[in-house]
Amino acid sequence: MGWFETVRTGLAAVRINRLRSALTVLGIMIGIAAVILTVGLGQGAQNQVKSEINSLGTNLLTVTPGSSTSSTGFRQGFGSASTLTQSDAQALASATVAPDIKAVAPVKSANEGLTDTVNSNTWTTIVNGTTPAWQTVRNRTVTQGRFIDNQDVADHAAVAVLGPDTASQLFNGIDPVGQVINVNGVPLSVIGVLNSVGNASSTTGSNQDDQVVVPLTTATQRIFGNSSLSSILVQATSGNTLSSAYQEADAELLALHNITAPSSADFSITSEASLVSTSTSVDRTLTILLGGVAGISLLVGGIGVMNIMLVSVTERIREIGLRKALGARPSVIRRQFLLEASVLGLGGGALGAGLAVLGTALLPRVIGYPIALSGAATAAAIAIAVAIGLVFGVYPASRAARLAPIDALRSE
Repeated sequence: MGWFETVRTGLAAVRINRLRSALTVLGIMIGIAAVILTVGLGQGAQNQVKSEINSLGTNLLTVTPGSSTSSTGFRQGFGSASTLTQSDAQALASATVAPDIKAVAPVKSANEGLTDTVNSNTWTTIVNGTTPAWQTVRNRTVTQGRFIDNQDVADHAAVAVLGPDTASQLFNGIDPVGQVINVNGVPLSVIGVLNSVGNASSTTGSNQDDQVVVPLTTATQRIFGNSSLSSILVQATSGNTLSSAYQEADAELLALHNITAPSSADFSITSEASLVSTSTSVDRTLTILLGGVAGISLLVGGIGVMNIMLVSVTERIREIGLRKALGARPSVIRRQFLLEASVLGLGGGALGAGLAVLGTALLPRVIGYPIALSGAATAAAIAIAVAIGLVFGVYPASRAARLAPIDALRSE
């Protein structure tokens, strides 16, 4: 029997037992779909994290103050002390001190209640006092009006730029540019509205579309009443110089603060790379765990293939005996049953891939998380399905090939 005849006979055997074959294919289909969707969910989560971090600014380092001790004697976390100054930011911006730093934006921020003077709407959000460099470092643009400039900082100007969500909450469709809001008793004229970058709260803990940006001098002297900084945003010249910029910023701040032991630093520096690395590590762990569960369903599907093929061998003992009596070699018998098992695996893999494509389109609307369909993962899953059919079909095929013709013909 040639290959063509083997294929024809194998497909006919699968077609004859339609219900049994369909149930076997169903087990593999569910397992393959689960594997593809699990990998896609993990990849989608990683892509979302990278997108959110990139929306905060590219090649970014964030310097935050050190820890402080409360009146009760408990140490508070990083960012609670007042150890960063505007002089620190100016030093980091010096090209001679830090040649791998492109831009520096000092930030003074706090949550404040806002009130607009049109409808007396109120809203509480974060107010950031900063310099024009913030726009570059944060990679933001304005969709209406303009951003703050150096003259605003020099004049302690009573102006503000709103995030799109903030503008919507306060003015509800009214053009905010030219309107006046009240922040901590200080009236500020709205001069612009930032572009939308989406809610990045899952990664950063804050909605980047819900904020108010004011000149640094206005924030420190008119709104908050103190000049200490909440953070310093540092942008490296490129992704390749991010590590060098980190070392330069760390060394300069240690020198400015007269600290000789790095372990005693009264500040901390984090990078977007560390955020991506941490999040990716968590996502990878979850993907492996979920993939393990999906792999169990594939194992169950493979056992189903073996069971079906063993039943098929039992039902077709007389057929096998007759074919061997007419001269069929054991390799031909083995080849036919392996082909039937691989057809079941291929069918389950193809249908599982189709189910995964459908799930990729529908599931994100239900669970609220993106799923990135990978062509390589889909192809690998189908190959795995075929391999499962072959691996779990080896024993039944070998059992059929070993049957003695006389014993097979005598069986009832």
